[in-house]
Amino acid sequence: MIVIQGIKKIKKYRFAVVALGVFDGLHYGHRIILQEAVKKAQQIKGTSIAITFFPHPKKQLSLYSLEHRLKLIQELGVDVCIVIKFSKSFAKISAHDFISKILVDKIGAKYVCVGKNFRFGYQATGDYRLLKKAGSVFKFKVQAFSILKSKNIIISSTIIRKLIKDAKLRQAQKLLGRRVSILGSVIKGTKLGHVLGFPTANINCHHEVIPPEGIYAVDVIFFNKHYKGICYIGKKPTINLLNKSMHIEVHIFNFHKNIYGKSLEIQFIKLIRLDKKFSSLEQLSAQIKKDINSCRKIPY
Repeated sequence: MIVIQGIKKIKKYRFAVVALGVFDGLHYGHRIILQEAVKKAQQIKGTSIAITFFPHPKKQLSLYSLEHRLKLIQELGVDVCIVIKFSKSFAKISAHDFISKILVDKIGAKYVCVGKNFRFGYQATGDYRLLKKAGSVFKFKVQAFSILKSKNIIISSTIIRKLIKDAKLRQAQKLLGRRVSILGSVIKGTKLGHVLGFPTANINCHHEVIPPEGIYAVDVIFFNKHYKGICYIGKKPTINLLNKSMHIEVHIFNFHKNIYGKSLEIQFIKLIRLDKKFSSLEQLSAQIKKDINSCRKIPY
């Protein structure tokens, strides 16, 4: 997938099929829009293009970092992703100018796929109705997608954020259409895991919504290969660190590679237990053994 950063680098594409949205979280509803754009582009031998915005136009904490979002968009088979920086100057562009100057003049859109709840342009005055009116003038077609629900719950990034923060992984997974996950880089830590006999990869999470403190059974994806593991999220209360910042560590079963500086995707399977303080490192080590045994028994 080709990634284009910024409006100035956009060029016209042959039979461009544009999926338009923030696509924060790439939940089930977003995936349907993007998959339809890919399908339509293949049918007309055109180019599937996703337009996304960063940072979030509503200044919300993103479900996924931009890097993670791009990875998931690529996995859906999109040819090109245009990342538009949502700056103060861009926010002043009118909905009409966005359509005429960006969608039409710069990209040459022939089809636009968009959710019915998506808004764009200055003061969010643009919507799918405006796109359809403009399409009749500029000769592009619009496919608008209704808001999806799951058991009467609207599928939205806002609701999914809350479910993840409440450790309701199964409910969040149903709305996402895949497992809850985070993407992060492996950094050097305190080496406590080695001392306890369970070496861990310390994760610098890429500004994403993470589940609450606790121990989780996880599926770790490294260079497209899946590995079972156990993940710790917490502030290490047992060792009384002066730095009370949040730590994310993952112990990957039967894995011995040097992965410092590499990126891992961690998919959460199940919450094993909440974080707690132990009276000694020996007790902590014994509990970790139990936690690992519990994780190994869980079907992935």
